[in-house]
Amino acid sequence: MGKGLATGSGVALDLIRSGRATTRNELVEALGWSRITLARRLDELLEASIIVSVGQLDSSGGRPPETFAVNADAGLLLAVDIGGSHTRLAITDLVSKVLSVDEADIGLNEGPAEIFEWAGQVFDYMLPAMGKGRQDVVGIGVGVPGPVDVATGRLASPQIDPQWDGVLVREYFNNRYDHAVFAVDRDVNIMALAEARQGGNHRQNLLVVKAGIGLGIAFVLDGRVYRGARGGAGDLSRPSPYGGSLQRLESVASGAVIRRELRERGYKVRTSADIVALAHNGDDITLKLLEETAVAIGQTLADVVGLLNPEAVVIGGNLAQAGDSFLDPIRQTILKGAREFATRDLVVEPSRLGLAAGITGASLLAQDALFDAERISRLTRTGPTG
Repeated sequence: MGKGLATGSGVALDLIRSGRATTRNELVEALGWSRITLARRLDELLEASIIVSVGQLDSSGGRPPETFAVNADAGLLLAVDIGGSHTRLAITDLVSKVLSVDEADIGLNEGPAEIFEWAGQVFDYMLPAMGKGRQDVVGIGVGVPGPVDVATGRLASPQIDPQWDGVLVREYFNNRYDHAVFAVDRDVNIMALAEARQGGNHRQNLLVVKAGIGLGIAFVLDGRVYRGARGGAGDLSRPSPYGGSLQRLESVASGAVIRRELRERGYKVRTSADIVALAHNGDDITLKLLEETAVAIGQTLADVVGLLNPEAVVIGGNLAQAGDSFLDPIRQTILKGAREFATRDLVVEPSRLGLAAGITGASLLAQDALFDAERISRLTRTGPTG
């Protein structure tokens, strides 16, 4: 960040958004700026309707300090969470409070053109129902079940489904929302983002699993989602049971594997929700397959727990809705397989946000892009530093 941008309004906004500093005194102390510089930057943010004054805190004496917060009502964010067989959409305010939700059993196999056309049509229905329109959308966040090249925003190759190889997701939204800031990431990364910020666990180091028709793994290290050099972190493998080369974990332990096994036995199963329904009905074959899948996941994660020493392993995605029949074998296998030091205080638990984790994370992704510090500093710049 350049010298001017280092004292830009976006830097102050970062602190206000995170809640680390929300009063003038807190901001001066955190930033080391003069009060004149801070006042100028706060005025820029207020005049642009990016922040609002939200009243005054109680004080032991003297004038209560004025507090600032993001102007949640200054626009809308669109969130898209694409899964292997199910996709969720949401409209949120600018602090990622969900205002409207829709979903359907549509996923990777339908291909990008069909999914994004469907999403656009649904949003065009949802927005007027809220008394809003396309012009109110200022940011879009999309989660996809495959690696994303963080340098270009283009989906990496190969994907699970070749229809998605090299897709530039932004192109499917430009005609509808060409004025909106856009961001895309792997679906499990946006889930990890949501768990870290809004999961209510206050943990800085997490191992996050999204288990549905596909399988995704993400890492939160020191409070930040770790994506790797090109966005490919979390693509784990395990030894083949027949010897020889390694296999991708997803190819041997996922909802797609369970679905294939059930179909071969004559079951009519299409989505991960169908698998969960069978488990809740006590179907022995489904429960056995879920357990085998959970053990395979747990065996691989035991090594990761030893490598990264996270505070918690969070299990989300549709298969987590099967409850203890899926979660317990993962937990027991990790605790048995990892070294005692790494598991001493380890928590293995379901996602606290449940099925809302994906859309919440997609909204947070859009929020981060919209409020990027350098972007905001350039947009609001009105004068020299003081």
